[in-house]
Amino acid sequence: MATHYNFKKIQVVPTSKDFIDIILSKTQRKTPTVIHKNYKISRIRQFYTKKIKFTQQNYHDKLTQIITDFPRLEDIHPFYSDLLNILYDKDHYKLALGQINTARHLIDNVSKDYVRLMKYGDSLYRCKQLKKAALGRMCTIMKRQNQSLQYLEQVRQHLSRLPSIDPNTRTLLLCGFPNVGKSSFMNKVTRADVEVQPYAFTTKSLFVGHTDYKYLRWQVIDTPGILDHSLEERNTIEMQAITALAHIRAAVLYVMDLSEQCNHSIEEQIALFSNIKPLFTNKPIIVCLNKIDIVAVDDLPEEKKKLLDVFNEDGITVIPMGNVTEEGVMAARTDACERLLAHRVEVKMKSKKMGDIVNRLHVAVPKARDDKERPAFIPEGAVMKGKGMDIDKPYKKLQKEYEKELGDDYRFDDKKLYVVPDTEKYDIIPELINGKNIADFIDPEILEKLDALEREEELREGAGVYDEDIDDMDSEEEETQKLAEEIRKKKKIRLQENREKKRRNYATLPRKASLRLNKFGKPHKKDDDIEGMEFNIDGDIDMMDARARSVIRKNRKRKASEQASKHESTSRPPRDQSGIPDPQKRAKVRKLAKVSQRKMNMYGKAGEADRTIRTKMPKHLFAGKRKQGKTQRR
Repeated sequence: MATHYNFKKIQVVPTSKDFIDIILSKTQRKTPTVIHKNYKISRIRQFYTKKIKFTQQNYHDKLTQIITDFPRLEDIHPFYSDLLNILYDKDHYKLALGQINTARHLIDNVSKDYVRLMKYGDSLYRCKQLKKAALGRMCTIMKRQNQSLQYLEQVRQHLSRLPSIDPNTRTLLLCGFPNVGKSSFMNKVTRADVEVQPYAFTTKSLFVGHTDYKYLRWQVIDTPGILDHSLEERNTIEMQAITALAHIRAAVLYVMDLSEQCNHSIEEQIALFSNIKPLFTNKPIIVCLNKIDIVAVDDLPEEKKKLLDVFNEDGITVIPMGNVTEEGVMAARTDACERLLAHRVEVKMKSKKMGDIVNRLHVAVPKARDDKERPAFIPEGAVMKGKGMDIDKPYKKLQKEYEKELGDDYRFDDKKLYVVPDTEKYDIIPELINGKNIADFIDPEILEKLDALEREEELREGAGVYDEDIDDMDSEEEETQKLAEEIRKKKKIRLQENREKKRRNYATLPRKASLRLNKFGKPHKKDDDIEGMEFNIDGDIDMMDARARSVIRKNRKRKASEQASKHESTSRPPRDQSGIPDPQKRAKVRKLAKVSQRKMNMYGKAGEADRTIRTKMPKHLFAGKRKQGKTQRR
């Protein structure tokens, strides 16, 4: 059951004339409009059948939208249902929606009948007359619904202006005689701006405001004034308040005027309270004695004071307040909120759901094994630590305690807490040394590491590591470096020679500068001195030998292929076969080329370079009204 209904979403209900204009205009725009007598009769029938069905479907959809948008009284909260009954008369409302539903069925039946008759249409004229009659009857049915449509549009406008009231949320409900100060109280408590005037029935409908209490959103409803007479004599304005009292679960604040400026005595106000008391069943009630800034409770005569004792006898809370001075206003609101929260908890405790939850819970209570008492043992150290004291270490004063002692003179000194000797605590530490961040070099174990390094150095000196002569080692290194330099030099020459062979356009190096190889890939006699060297540094010579061998092999293959090609035919193969020798791949390439040219051929292009843009919308295809038939190409 939808308890909270959004009336603002209901679409506008047009009058019968507008309704007919909308539907017929849509039929004219959305269906084909040209037919000729030389067409086949089946095509003519199909043409007019489409118009009848399209018109019927539009009527059906529009009327269904109206019926579904308006709330069903059985599906909404009883508060809204009764409110609709009071404001618009439930019978009249249901009758209007029923007539719309009937019109929908009649239009559907007219469409079925004329579609059936259209099968027997033997000429263009007969089919056209049947279509005309069908649309005419549908429009006549809609003309008769003019009053229902106008009534529903008025209901829609009024519903959209109703305040959005949630019947199940936390609510404070203000009620009482007219002009006792309900709207003034609401303006003080909430952000609402309700009109306040010094005459009765200023508030003619329900007003809603919202307030916050205990981080919760509360709904405050201001009801119109109620007069003390029977239910049958009450008017529409009063019945709105009665409906709210009857159906909304809220804390009721019954507002009374002690000064009697509302033209009703205290006796009449108490009599009204007794009259509507049955509506307060299962709701927390608070009586607010308003306008104490004019007449205080203590200033009342004894007779009237005794009349107020009726509330104390029933256990109803009475709170004096004044809207002008705001005395007691927030106290009344707070008390009402607290009572409603307690009442809601109590109701939940009594519900069936609570019993189901309690049945699932089991609280285990340990049983004593004998009569002996065994109190909990807490070690003395833990007790001292809990008090902020430690047995081993002396008690250290906290910064919080220093702050309490010194007050405004307290300044937090973070350097005092540094774990360094007292003489070094206030030294200025540079952030950068030699272009590097000093924080990267801070090591808590630096002194221990330094001692370990010093011990290691002493052992090295004692063992005589630093006494050896290293001149021989230097001479060996020098020889190795010279040899490596010669190897690199020869390697560069060979590399240059190889490059020059590939480059025919540049001059070659002189013979003296090049290291030439014979046909066996070995150096000539004048370079034999290098053969005796042991070239094992970085594997340079091995790599050069391998390179020389590969060059010789390539030359031999090239010569062999040149000799073989001399014996073959000198005629060139066709251009389309020269690129791809495999015939299957060649066929595949041809196919792909044709596919790539397909789009170009489709637009009538002369070739790949053709950039002509032809007419995108030929006039003979897109001009004039749409004809009957397929429209896929459009």
